[in-house]
Amino acid sequence: MDMNTKASEFLALLASINPSSQAVGSLTTGWVSMSNVRTLLAIISTGTLGALSTVDASLSQAIDALGTGAKPIVGKTITTLTGAGSVQALINLQAHELDVANGYQFVELTVTVGVAASETAAFLLGASTRYEPASAYNQAGVTQIVG
Repeated sequence: MDMNTKASEFLALLASINPSSQAVGSLTTGWVSMSNVRTLLAIISTGTLGALSTVDASLSQAIDALGTGAKPIVGKTITTLTGAGSVQALINLQAHELDVANGYQFVELTVTVGVAASETAAFLLGASTRYEPASAYNQAGVTQIVG
């Protein structure tokens, strides 16, 4: 990578769970193909947590965009966040960590809130794209890239 490469040229925003006061339960990004990226970074962010609330997040894998054969990805679960306000957690994933031998190539991020509603947001970034710029793989919600 040279000094003139912009971050938006090598990182793609593939999916997100938009900032909200998330009710107790789970939200997901939907299934994202890793066919055009070699690595993913899941970013989980919290704001104010409800009293005694917990926030968990994990990555799962599937064979297709419908979630066929969905199963957890071993080692891709954060330690439960409790009582903390405005913290972030990161989960790294490389394509070879999927069950590729059995055709798994889709990934989904799940954020689960327990006990009381809490402010959350989460993002799946793709890197090491097959073709550049990575911004070509941004989700439809990306409406601007400045600079």
